[in-house]
Amino acid sequence: MPHHVRGVVARRKGAPVTIDTVIVPDPGPGEALVAVKACGVCHTDLHYREGGINDDFPFLLGHEAAGVVEAAGPGVSDVAPGDFVVLNWRAVCGQCRSCRRGRPQYCFATHNATQKMTLADGTALAPALGIGAFAEKTLVAVGQCTKVDAGARPEAVGLLGCGVMAGLGSALFTGEVGPGDVVAVFGCGGVGCAAIAGAALAGARRIIGVDLDPRKLALAAEFGATDTVLASETDPVEAVRALTDGNGADVCIEAVGNPKVMEQAFYARDLAGTLVQVGVPTPEMRIDLPMIDFFGRGGQLRPSWYGDCLPSRDFPVLVDLYRRGRLDLDRFVSETIALDQVEEAFARMERGEVLRSVVVL
Repeated sequence: MPHHVRGVVARRKGAPVTIDTVIVPDPGPGEALVAVKACGVCHTDLHYREGGINDDFPFLLGHEAAGVVEAAGPGVSDVAPGDFVVLNWRAVCGQCRSCRRGRPQYCFATHNATQKMTLADGTALAPALGIGAFAEKTLVAVGQCTKVDAGARPEAVGLLGCGVMAGLGSALFTGEVGPGDVVAVFGCGGVGCAAIAGAALAGARRIIGVDLDPRKLALAAEFGATDTVLASETDPVEAVRALTDGNGADVCIEAVGNPKVMEQAFYARDLAGTLVQVGVPTPEMRIDLPMIDFFGRGGQLRPSWYGDCLPSRDFPVLVDLYRRGRLDLDRFVSETIALDQVEEAFARMERGEVLRSVVVL
C-alpha cells in the first residue's frame, strides 16, 4: 500500500519550496523504505531549487539523512526493518569499469530506487541525489542505506550523507593528508570545517583556515585549525606562505567552488603539493592557469567526488570515531528545525549564519 507523507518540494526554478503530500510506494526488489529521522539542509538542495543541477522539476529535496528501515523489498538481505542507517548517494553497482578495477569509490553507475515517488496528482518527483529525504519517509536503493551504530544521534551522523563526508574525505582520502603535513583549507563553511576536522584526524601538524568571514574562522579554530587567515584583509597566498617558512602548504583544499579561490589554493601549495577541489562550481565557471605554472610547480590537482568515500567502508568507522569522542559531528549541527522551515534555513545558510540546519522528523 502506498504511503502518504509530507515532503519538501521545489516545483520550479528559483521559487520558494512547498510542503506537499508525497506518495511513496512500498519497496520493490533492491529497494528499501526508510522512515527519515533527520536530514541536513545542504547547499546542494539549494542548487536543485535554483536549477543549478538540472531542470527535472519538481524535485523532492533533501539527501543528507539518517533514519530507520521500515520495509525492505523482495530479495533484500543487506538491511532489515529496524536497522538504523545513514543514507548515501553512492550505491555502487559492482559492475562498471571502475568497480571491476577495484575502485568502487569512483563507481560510474550508482544505483537509485527504480520506482518513482509522486505528488498526489501522479506527477513524478525527481529526488535530490536519488534520495529525497526532506520527507517523513523515502524510497531508496538498498545500497543507499549504510547500517551504523543505532546509539548514534541521527542529527549528527546523517550529515555524513553529503557535506561532512565530502569535507572529511577531501582530506583523508583525496588529499591523502598524513602525519606531519601542513594543510590549508580555503572556505570554512560546513565542508571546509569538515576538511579541517579530517586533516586533524589524519595527524596534520599545521592546519590553516582561510575565509572572508571572521565568524567562520572562529568555527575553523574549534574544528582544529591551528592558524587562520582573514582573506578580506590580507593576501591569502602570501599569508599561507608566511606561516610555512615561505614554502606553502603540502595540501590545499578548495571548499568554496570559486575560480579565484581555486587559483589562490593552487599558488598557496608547496612545490609538488596537492590541490584538492571539493567546493562545487556552477556550470559557467572556468579556470585559467599559465601552463608553465601548472608544469613547473608539479604535484597534483585532484577534484574530490563525495570525498572519494566508500560509504559501506567509511560510515561505520566514522560513526564509531564519533561515538568514541574522536570526531565531533555534533558541532556541525547549528540548529534543528521542522520540515516547514527549510526555506528559511536556505536563507540563513546563504547569509553564512549556520554550518548546518537539520530537519528533525
